[in-house]
This record gives sequence, C-alpha cells and structure tokens, in this order.
Amino acid sequence: MLISIADYAAGAEVANGLVSTSPEVRGAEALSGPADLAGLLAAYDFRTPAVEDVEQVRLLRREVRAVMEADTEERAVEGAALMAGHAGLAPVLRRDPSGRWQWYVPTARDASLVGEVAAVVGVALLGLVRALGHERFRTCAAPGCGGVFADASRAGRRRYCMPERCGNRMNVANHRARRREEVR
Repeated sequence: MLISIADYAAGAEVANGLVSTSPEVRGAEALSGPADLAGLLAAYDFRTPAVEDVEQVRLLRREVRAVMEADTEERAVEGAALMAGHAGLAPVLRRDPSGRWQWYVPTARDASLVGEVAAVVGVALLGLVRALGHERFRTCAAPGCGGVFADASRAGRRRYCMPERCGNRMNVANHRARRREEVR
C-alpha cells in the first residue's frame, strides 16, 4: 500500500485524534470498536478496521503519547522514527497527479493496519519536530484534562488537546466568571 501524506499537519492531527481517544483524556474509552477507529482514520485511505485492529491501535496510542511527552527532542525523534518503521519501508517523495511533491509512506503487502497507522503518525511527528521543533508537543491547558497534543498550527498557539471540547469548556468557564464579576 502507498499512503499519501500531504503534509505533517494532517498526520499530526491523526496523532492528536488518536491520543485524545484515551480514557485519561475523555474519562472513558472513546476507541471502543472498529467504527470508532474507522472514523478516526477517515482522512486516509486505510483499509476497513477489524475488531482485532482496535486493541493494537490502542497500544499504539501509548507510543504516540510517549513521543508527545518525551522530555528531549532526541527521545521524541527516536520514538517517532520507531513508529515510522512499523510498516517496514521508508517514506518517499513523489509527485502527485497535479505535479506537486508529496510524501508517501509505502507499506509492505502484509503490513497490519496498526503498522500503517504507526508509519503515517511517525513520519508526521518527525516532520513536525524538524519543521517546528520539539516544543510543539504540549499538554492540554484545560484544568483536569490529561490530554497531550502536537501543535502543527501555523502560529503555534494551540492550548487545548481538543479545542472544540476543552477550549469551549474553558471559554464557557471564563465567560461565567466574567458574568459573576459584573454582577458584584
């Protein structure tokens, strides 16, 4: 299989989405079956997940989180490189049908789904470290959230693992605090 990676940001979002499915972030397991896994991987042309793929991807989730929590750039690169090698073949740069250069992650014919996901995420996290630096791996700023994420945003100011959830929760809490202050 040959999986296209338009840029590391898309692969980093797969990594973020994967890490955010954990019980330590959501309070309960959000990757409960093949349908959840298929939804997570919808942006890529992966095969349809089977029941046995779910547990393997949950284990991969720990590896991804470990890269994001690595205390040094070298450890992050080492962990991401190990993930990139899960599917057995090195990434290549080729032109897409429009003539633009794209990263492709070739995988062995017998590569597992988790191997393919690991390769895509590993290449993306390596690209993020190279382009933006290790400091783009962060912990969620929302109190009580155990989330981590890779900030691939242009400005580099992302603060929440799930902006639509943690960010909105913080915005609501800040709004209520301001309203209470106005009432006094």
